[in-house]
Amino acid sequence: MSAAAIKDLFNRSLLREIAAELQRAHPPFDAAAFVARSLDGLDQLELTGRTALIAEALQEFLPQPFARAAAVIEAALGQEIPATGENGLTPLRYMPHVAFVQKYGIDDYEAAIRTQAELTKRFTAEFSIRAFLQRYPERTYAQMLAWAQDDNTHLRRLASEGLRPRLPWAPRLRAYQQDPRPVLAVLELLKDDPERYVQRSVANNLNDIAKDHPALAVETCRRWAQDAPAGRTWVIRHALRYLVKAGNQEAIHLLGGAEQPRVNVKHVHIRPEQVSLGGAVQLAFEVQSAAQAAQHLLIDYAVHFVKANGGTRAKVFKLRALTVQPGEKARFSATVSLATMTTRRHYAGWHRVEVLVNGLPHSLGGFEVTA
Repeated sequence: MSAAAIKDLFNRSLLREIAAELQRAHPPFDAAAFVARSLDGLDQLELTGRTALIAEALQEFLPQPFARAAAVIEAALGQEIPATGENGLTPLRYMPHVAFVQKYGIDDYEAAIRTQAELTKRFTAEFSIRAFLQRYPERTYAQMLAWAQDDNTHLRRLASEGLRPRLPWAPRLRAYQQDPRPVLAVLELLKDDPERYVQRSVANNLNDIAKDHPALAVETCRRWAQDAPAGRTWVIRHALRYLVKAGNQEAIHLLGGAEQPRVNVKHVHIRPEQVSLGGAVQLAFEVQSAAQAAQHLLIDYAVHFVKANGGTRAKVFKLRALTVQPGEKARFSATVSLATMTTRRHYAGWHRVEVLVNGLPHSLGGFEVTA
């Protein structure tokens, strides 16, 4: 769901529910005034603005100091979400609570850490915990190590997700970008976690590290690959996806790909060859093995999207991994959307397309995008 759609969840109805929960936990809480304060200007704001506005209302109407307010929030919390991390849109109701703790609890470490531990079991504290890693680096890192060994899945997941050097939509943790060894020490504790929710975070974290320290990420995965159980194997494959897309041959070889695959790419179809902004292009092509023995192939494709300045930048999309026998053919297809996205805008011009076989490019041609 887009941020534009998520922001509409924070409306009068949800605010009344939040107010009622807080009032049950703390009867003096002025529910009506809280709702009125939160609605003042809400419609003109985007998601982060709405979250901040509601957090300001929490600060105004919850008891002070922060430790008392935090106790009310904890008492008002609903049930923990499943260990899979999946519970629809319900957890989003706690976005303002997390923002409140991050902004107004930064000077009360103990109370803020305790409340974040409870909030992450219902939503996530991966964004708010970063402020504490920066203000109290040693103390918060020690807490992350402890959480990595906790019985609660959500706390173990927070230990990894909160330490991601390049967590999307969050300020980067520059110290861990420069020296990721403390992060890797936490990931070592989590590499065999039984829950896919945690495994995915570990893979994403190591994938972040690979963007700044590719050799270290490959070496870590090579070490982890020794006698790896199924869960760790899954982590390794997903942790190396950036390096595979980038054509890193060590990563590709570690995943079983031939270093110099012998293939022929043919029967290419790109339709339409000219498309308007907002439209879509259909790709299809065939890969045939030209080797005398079986080959393990990692097949992706890259579209060189035109940028605002007229240059291009490649975006790699994963297709699949497969093993082909001598002479065997495999057919692939994909759709390239030219619709405007929150993460990518499109511009008119010639868009070159390639198929990447074990990271090595083979030209497919291209298509023209018109305004």
